[in-house]
Formats: sequence, C-alpha cells, structure tokens
Amino acid sequence: MATTVNPRDPNTLSNYNNWRSAHITANFEILFDQKKLVGNVVHKFRSTTEAQSKEIILDTSHLDIGEVKVDGQASKWELLAPLEPYGTPLKISLEKGVQLNETIEVDVRSPAREGHPLRETGCLSQCQAIHARSIFPCQDTPDVKSTIDFNITSPLPVKTSGLLIKESHPTTESGSQLYRFNQSVPIPSYLFAVASGDVSEASIGPRSVVATSPDKLDECKWELEADTETFINTIEKIVYPYAWGQYNVLILPPSFPYGGMENPIFTFATPSIISKDRENVDVIAHELAHSWSGNLVTNCSWEHFWLNEGWTVYLERRILAAIHGEAYRHFSSIIGWKALTDSVDHFGHDHEFTKLITDLKGKDPDDAFSSVPYEKGFNFLFHLENLVGKAKFDKFIPHYFTVFKCKSLDSYEFKATILDFFSSDAEASKLLTELDWDTWFYAPGLPPKPDFDTSLVDVVYSLANKWQSLSTGSSTFKPAASDLDGLAANQLLVFLEQVLRWEQPLRPELSKLMGDVYGLAKSENIEVANLYFQVGMKAGDQSVIEPTAELLGRIGRMKFVRPLFRNLQKANRAVALEAFEKYKDFYHPICRAMVEKDLFGKKEN
Repeated sequence: MATTVNPRDPNTLSNYNNWRSAHITANFEILFDQKKLVGNVVHKFRSTTEAQSKEIILDTSHLDIGEVKVDGQASKWELLAPLEPYGTPLKISLEKGVQLNETIEVDVRSPAREGHPLRETGCLSQCQAIHARSIFPCQDTPDVKSTIDFNITSPLPVKTSGLLIKESHPTTESGSQLYRFNQSVPIPSYLFAVASGDVSEASIGPRSVVATSPDKLDECKWELEADTETFINTIEKIVYPYAWGQYNVLILPPSFPYGGMENPIFTFATPSIISKDRENVDVIAHELAHSWSGNLVTNCSWEHFWLNEGWTVYLERRILAAIHGEAYRHFSSIIGWKALTDSVDHFGHDHEFTKLITDLKGKDPDDAFSSVPYEKGFNFLFHLENLVGKAKFDKFIPHYFTVFKCKSLDSYEFKATILDFFSSDAEASKLLTELDWDTWFYAPGLPPKPDFDTSLVDVVYSLANKWQSLSTGSSTFKPAASDLDGLAANQLLVFLEQVLRWEQPLRPELSKLMGDVYGLAKSENIEVANLYFQVGMKAGDQSVIEPTAELLGRIGRMKFVRPLFRNLQKANRAVALEAFEKYKDFYHPICRAMVEKDLFGKKEN
C-alpha cells in the first residue's frame, strides 16, 4: 500500500501535502427507501509540491466507487488495503504530473442507483471527527479547507452547512426537489453537513431561524428566540462581526449524540436543550462561538482539539459573563471543572487522553472525545488571561482570530502568536516567556485549579451540607420544596454534583425523599433528571432504576447516555445490559460504539 506522510495530521490516509482541495461540488440524491446517497463529488485540486506527484490519495470508508474522471477523462483508480480505523484509501493515478499551483478537476461517482450507505438514522450527517470519508471521498482532515457547492435532491426539505441559493419545483414522479446551497467560506471536511426530513422553520432573530419537526416548532421557537440575537451581538463585540451570513439552528431527533454540532449556517442541536425553561440555551452560545473558534480558525488535527473546544468554551463563558455578570462565568467554570474531574477520573490521571496535546497516531479520535479538550483548554486560556490581565488579553482575542482566519493551526503556532503579540509589552512578555508551556501542553491529569468566585454556588453548597448532615444523622433539617426558591436550574446541577461527590453516598430513603420533595425525577430538564438519577443509583435507591432505563430510551446524547450506563451497570448490570440491547439501534453509531466500550470492557487505547 502507498504510504503518506502527514506530520500535522496522523488521522488521514490522504496525501494532502501534495494536493489541496480548493473547491468541492457535491451532487447527491437522497434515496430514503434505500437509506442511501447516490451521485458524485467533484474536487478542484491544487498541486502544492514541485515534485509533480502523479497520484492522488483520498480517504474513504465503506464507500462504493463507480467511476473516476480527471479533467473529464476516465482515470485509473484503485482502493488500497484498508487501515482501520481510517478506512480504505482511494488511489487515483494521473497520466502526467501537475506543476506547482496548477489545478485539476477530479470527479468521483458512485455506482448508478447504488450509492453510499447512509450510516445515520434517516438522513442526518455527523462528520466530526473522521466520518466525512464515509459520505464521500475526500481529504478528511481539518488541515484542509474548501469552499463547497451542495446540489441535493430529496423529497423532503434539506438543510446543509451552506446558504440556500435555490429550491426547485419537484423534478421527479416521487416529488423530489433539487436544493442548491453554497458555502463561500472555506471549511474542513468535518463541517460538511446534510440533513433532510419533515421540518418547518420559524424566525428566532433578524438573521436566524430554528428548524425542526412541525409539532415541536412552537416550543423550539419560544426556547431560542429570547437569546440567539443577543448572543450574536455580544460575541461580535468580543471578537469581530459574524462571517457566515445566517446563524440557524436545526433541532434534531433525540438520537443525536452531541449537545450540538457547529455546522456553519445550521447548528445541529440536541432536543435536550428544549427544556421549556430556557435554562439550557448555553449550548447555543457554545455552538455560536464555534463560528469563530473551530469554523473560521481551526485545529490542524485532532491532536490539537483544545484549540477548537478550549477557545469555544472560553468565548461561550465570555458571552455569558457579558450578559449575566462575571460571577456567572465563574459559576459555569465550576460546573466545567466537575466535568473535567470526571473525565480525568474515567481515563486515569496519567492517561494520554488527559493531556492538552494528545498523541493520536494509529488511534480513533472518537476514543479521545471527552471534557478534557473543552475544560482543560478553557482553564489554560483563563490562566493566560489572568497572567497578562483581562484588558490586555481582550486585545489579543481579535488579533488571534484575524491572523488565523480561514486557516488551520497547531498549538505551537498559537504559542508563537501570543508571544509575538506581547513581545513589545515587557511585563506580559516576561510572564509568557517564563510560563511552563510544556507542562500545560503535555502533562496528563488536572491543571492547577483556579480560584473561582463561588458566590453563586455557596448557597447550593450550604444546601448540600444540610443534606449531608441529615444523611449522617447529625441534623434535624426538614427538606421542603421552598429550599429551591430562587435557584436557577444550573445551580441545582451544582447541588446534585456536590451530593454525587460525597465519599459516603446519600442513604437510599433520603435519595427518594430528595426526588419526591424537589420533583427531580419528573423534571423535564434532562440535565437535572440525569444527575438526580446518578445520585439515586450511587445511593442504592431502587426507585430510580426503572426511570433511568426509560430515560436511556428517550435521549441519545452521549453526555447523558455514557455516565448513566456506567452508573446503571454498577447499580444493576442486568438492567443496564437489557436497556442497551433494547435501545442500541436507537443510538447513533458513534454513541453506540462508545457505550459498548464502557459496558464490555474494551478500554480506549
């Protein structure tokens, strides 16, 4: 098999150091009856080497290739030996080399009416991290960005990560229509997104709509319309104006494995944010922030994933601070610290995947997915902000996003850029130069814990202490529903997380009392119900076993599914295995694979 050398991204088999895909035209027809895509993709490749390479190697995974043309002429091609988890390289042979900076057009077609299997339920793509190669042959690396034209034919409305240009009248007997979209800002393959289904739209702002199933439209509109434009206006003041034209949200079926996916133009979002109390819209602030960190300025490989997610969490919390006050940013950071601690405990404090920069050579990036790049990345940026001072760091933010706009970078370029920016400031320069960068980048485990403002959590810490005293028999505390008066849902989450931390669990009868008095088991806010069920399982409260299993059949978001299964198997493994067998086909393939590793002992590398 031909080998490729990609020093910046070890998770692609393409020879992208010789060629860069500058533009992609994706022509697909969605065949719902067969659960397949048929059609072709056309890449415009630019030669990036003077060596005049005579072969192009693209990433594919479980794709059927029918024909390949180069500049309109049939070309020789072959599928090389598969190399899991990276798929099967497609090698395209050229009759002659191409000079540096010259372009060629490569057209790859699926077999007629056979198509590429749709690996998601219905028609919903999820390409992050390395799954674009399972939809079309491509350079499946965040180190390559392309503009894209989408020409999608479907009998149902279509949404993509591009702006809608034209929607045709039905073109076939089945009533299919051609939907045309364009993405004029270069994006990496993992942001290629297509969804099609029975959806309707409603405005949630002057440049935003929400799209979802018609029966859920009103409640989704209510949930999002109060905050979306405020979020956009706020982050534009922190960085610079929004670059993508529209910011829209597609609320997906409950099997979607993530809180949100930051596909440009249309954020794909979990229905679990529709909690009917506007308490979970922070997810939208996060996905919106990705419009700058991740989508415009992108990690060059998944080994530097913190550049996407750490920056996004940082910007998300800056949005929340501007709207709700600085104490709220610290409050959100305290919740994040708990998530970081859980991830480090899960992997182990010396595990490779708890480093800021990870080694993913030969590994599946999905296996490394956790809170670590999000929260350890945030804490690094928060540390830098405190080191040089917030006012100075605020000036660096737009500079950074200007220098790397429409580019991909690694951690070392980030370091060089911040050192250069502050080189004329003697005090800041000295502090940054003396910073132990290697420890931040490469040390596993938890970073130093910041001195967070606890003003918004002290009240729930106090409530948790009352329950702890009650559990140990040293208190006459009488719980009442009024204990929660004035508390936001996120404060209730911190309360439950405190109870979960106790070395000595809550007594089972007190766990049930907590659920009954505070109405936790029946909460429509899944964030709350999920944590309460974890408290109950740790306490040995049998009354939460059945509702936990029931919840696992209603939501496929990994943030909830994985910890619930881990705790359920400790509380009652038989019920956990029964629930997984019952619901595994409901889960997205990414979620299903990760839960299998959690339940059956296949540890991440």
